[in-house]
Order: sequence, then structure tokens, then C-alpha cells
Amino acid sequence: MKQTSLYKTHQAAGATLVPFAGWEMPVSYAGTVSEVAATRTAAGIFDVSHMGEVTVTGDSAFDFVQSVTTNDVSKLIPGKAQYSLLLNEQGGIIDDIIVYCRATNDYLIVLNAGCKDKDWDWLQAQALGRPHLMLADISDQTALIAVQGPLAVEKLNLFVTLGDLSDTQRFHFAEAILNHEPYVEFGGSGEYRTVNVTVSRTGYTGEDGVEIFCHWNDAPLIWDAFVKAGVTPAGLGARDVLRLEAAYPLYGHELDDTNFPAASGTGWAVKMKKGEFIGRDALQAGTPAEQLVGIRMEGRAIPREHYAVTDAAGRRVGETTSGTWSPTLKAGIAMARLHSEAAAPGTDVFVDIRGRQAPAKVVKLPFYRNGV
Repeated sequence: MKQTSLYKTHQAAGATLVPFAGWEMPVSYAGTVSEVAATRTAAGIFDVSHMGEVTVTGDSAFDFVQSVTTNDVSKLIPGKAQYSLLLNEQGGIIDDIIVYCRATNDYLIVLNAGCKDKDWDWLQAQALGRPHLMLADISDQTALIAVQGPLAVEKLNLFVTLGDLSDTQRFHFAEAILNHEPYVEFGGSGEYRTVNVTVSRTGYTGEDGVEIFCHWNDAPLIWDAFVKAGVTPAGLGARDVLRLEAAYPLYGHELDDTNFPAASGTGWAVKMKKGEFIGRDALQAGTPAEQLVGIRMEGRAIPREHYAVTDAAGRRVGETTSGTWSPTLKAGIAMARLHSEAAAPGTDVFVDIRGRQAPAKVVKLPFYRNGV
């Protein structure tokens, strides 16, 4: 399995490490519940260096990115990012991504870890016959650290040499220089130095926060600085609970290559009026019969993925795509893909949990919102 440049840091901190998308990653440190609480009330730090990064440059870069993604790239200016999708010709989702506009005809695309290799192959295939286009996989050179929570930006500004990133808007990014003050010397052995990073006001937790792109070898220095400043290390377990509370989809659960975006909670990221893009014709020709909804359990039952959902008459109306116990809401929650007639908020449903029909209600998503 692959290891990020923070692997030894996670080991030293006593993290529980598990296989994930071909990587050995921390699932928890002190425990998922406490890591969720720290992120919701203060700040948590996450290693997301397993994500993939691809640059797209050259005279035809805009045309290429516009043709392979669903969102409208013409709305981007340098320093702005957007959530988007890669679709196949049948309208199924290859991956959900974030596109960063670094300059005219200069884009960075962040890919999911489990999809990176297939995404890279697919992007290269779409690039054939475009002589003025350059694609580069920079995943092995790029580390990515997420600092999330209401105090995340305050903690970040402890280390910014010039300027204040508090005013950086959601889905915008900026270059920054982090210094050693006041908690750590970058470089060790008495050598003080600064670290060049790109800071993006994005995240996958439903909280305010940032994601910090840096050189692969600089990640341990940055991580140590934030931990010494009181930011709580958090693992994949907490990240999954946080994203589910915020109703953020996960590839392989809410998103896959057979369901349309409209049935996956991501239809808002499809801009049909922008012109041609891969998968557009299929979306125009079809209407999904299912919707992605929230389900909140009425007892203390905990739903998991792929549990059948039935209506009051006992008819199967869909299944869960992700589920967990929410420590923030003190309830079992799930996202589920249901037939449209059973998808209205307030509808009584039942979730089959190991043969027991556990009562629940369909609720409006997200389960948790803090205003971001």
C-alpha cells in the first residue's frame, strides 16, 4: 500500500491505520466521536494527501475542461474554484471533482483517491488529438492537508507571513507563505525557514476551513505546527461522519457510473445551458425515477449502506447509500436513493436493519448546516 508523507507522523501519534483506496491511512487517533466534536466546535486537521491532482494547461485547456466537466468553467476566474463532475457518455458519474482556475488556460483538478487512476486514464483518452494541450499528474509531488472547523482560519493566520486569509471567500484560493512562528521551526536543527503553500477555502466536513496544498516533503512540518497550535488530528472515521452529517456525497456510495447526477444529489453542478459536454445528450434524454434523500431514524438504530428501505405498506422503495450514528445530532442518519413517490420530507419509512424494520422519516438534506 502507498503511504503519504505524513505516515510516520500518524504512527508516532498512535493513530489506528487502515487500508483505504490503496493507501495506509489513519482512521482515528483519540476516537471518532471526539474528533468529530473537535472539528464542529474548534478545529480538526486531516491528511488528505491520498487525493489526486492533475494540471491542465495549454491554449486549448479551457475548451478541454469545459468539455469534460458538467459545471460552467467560463464562470471561473484566476483564484476561484468550482465543484464539478466527470460523466461518461451514458450520463453516469465517473467522479466528482474540484476544478481550480490558476490562470487563463491553467487549471488544477483534484480527483478522489479511489478514482484517480481511472480518471487519469480517461482524461488522457479525451485529450487525444488536442496538440495544444498538456496534462500532468502531480499527485506524487503534492500533499494536501485539510484544517476544518470554526477556528480553522484563525489557526491558519498564526502562520501566514504576509496578509490575512480570513477574507478569502468560499471556493476561492490564494498563494501564501507559512512561517515557523510561534509554535514550530520549519526545517529542524535550529534552521528556520518558510513554506510556500496554496490555501483553498474548501473542505469536506460542512464546517468553515481550508485545504492546504504543499510540496510532498513539507507536509509533516505544517501538520506539526497546527497540532502544536492546538488543532486536533482527525482520521477518516471522523471525516466520513462529518461529510454525511453535511450530506456531502461520496463516490462509490451516493455517486457511481450508472446513476445520473439528478439521482445522486449533484444535479445542481450540471449546467445544461453551457453547451456540449460529455454525457449531456444522455441527461437530456432521460429522467431518473429516484431521488437522493435524507433519512433520520426514530429510535437508536444505526443504518448502514445498502439497507433496504420500505414504505408503510411494506413495499421496497429504495436503499440507503451511506449511514452512521451522528454524534452531533444524537441520531442514526442515512442518505438513501428512493422512488420519487416516497421521497417527500416527512414521509414515514422503515429501514431493514438485519431483518428488523426500524422506523424512520425522510428529512430534508443536509442533516447539519452551520452556514457555509
